[in-house]
Amino acid sequence: MTSYVALLRGVNLGKRQLKMEDLRRIAGDLGLENPSTYIASGNLLFASEKSETALKSALEASLAAHMGAPVGVMIRTAAEMAAVAAACPFDVPGNRAVAIFLDAPPPADAAEHAKNQANEEIALGGRELYVHYPDGQGPSKLGLPAAAKGTARNMNTVAKLAELAMGKA
Repeated sequence: MTSYVALLRGVNLGKRQLKMEDLRRIAGDLGLENPSTYIASGNLLFASEKSETALKSALEASLAAHMGAPVGVMIRTAAEMAAVAAACPFDVPGNRAVAIFLDAPPPADAAEHAKNQANEEIALGGRELYVHYPDGQGPSKLGLPAAAKGTARNMNTVAKLAELAMGKA
């Protein structure tokens, strides 16, 4: 049995509301073991013997049916989540840096195609982009085309998800 984290894209923003109790129920209906959530931004922890691809497909289909619109899902094992937390290249407070989770490795030139970059720093990860927002993420106008289908979590959240997921192992 493998411990996983599913990161949902674009839920609980504006009218796209998903109750975490509904997310846990959906996970349970899919046969995922010990589903739990962390904060109300679409972070699901669970265990399964299924592959990442099968889990992503099943969760996206069930969430689309529930929400009436597509919901992107990024899946990481507990070990992968811990590696993402450890690999952050920025030695800054966790609320000033994010990991943007992607389905595939970011293009080597992802940072070169950034739009409206001010003082933000960008670094490439395995299947992530890391961004340091010295002035905070809220006022930033940074646009990263490579991140268009990804989902971001600040490094405090990434570290907590890694800790929780490792506890499910």
